[in-house]
Amino acid sequence: MQTATATPTVRKAPRPRADALRNRERIVGAAREMFTEYGPDVPLDEIARRAGVGNATVYRNFPDRDALVREVVCSVMDRTSEAAELALAETGDAFEALERFVHASADERVSALCPMASNAFDKNHPDLEAARKRCEQLIEQLMDRAKVAGQLRPDVGVGDVMIAVAQLSRPPAGTGCLISDRFVHRYLQLFLDGLRAPARSALQGTAVTMEDLRQA
Repeated sequence: MQTATATPTVRKAPRPRADALRNRERIVGAAREMFTEYGPDVPLDEIARRAGVGNATVYRNFPDRDALVREVVCSVMDRTSEAAELALAETGDAFEALERFVHASADERVSALCPMASNAFDKNHPDLEAARKRCEQLIEQLMDRAKVAGQLRPDVGVGDVMIAVAQLSRPPAGTGCLISDRFVHRYLQLFLDGLRAPARSALQGTAVTMEDLRQA
């Protein structure tokens, strides 16, 4: 008589509790704010205090500073991607959709990522690679649509737009120069007007890609 083989029971990993997810979101949100205000070296206990959680909760979610910094960078990239997706969903003027995306991405304080992205943590981490790839592809689609419509000059790339956003949008994290915030969208609009086709001048060099910026 053949003995039946029991089918192993597949156990699903337990889903995080709602309060645990909320705590994680609060930590990431507080870290984004404090990295922007004070730079990437702000003490983790100060982040915990602003998030309204204990130090143990921070370390339970993020075992070290690099893990938290990486999550913040991914969070900003994801929010920038969401802004691009909203712009792509619009059916009206392609250049105006690009404009709205640029202003929205500036409000994410992209420039605050620069000192963090140059830190020692693994910039090739799969989470970062996936967030970066998604973000760049969406921005490229948004720009291509405006180019096809004849509204965006053809000699600019994703890197041109994002470096301008980073340079014009906010001072580097921790400088205490948030007074310049009131000028941000004014200067961005001047930049955007220069992107319109037909171009009134020839640019030096070639269109800048995000890979160019990473290798610079």
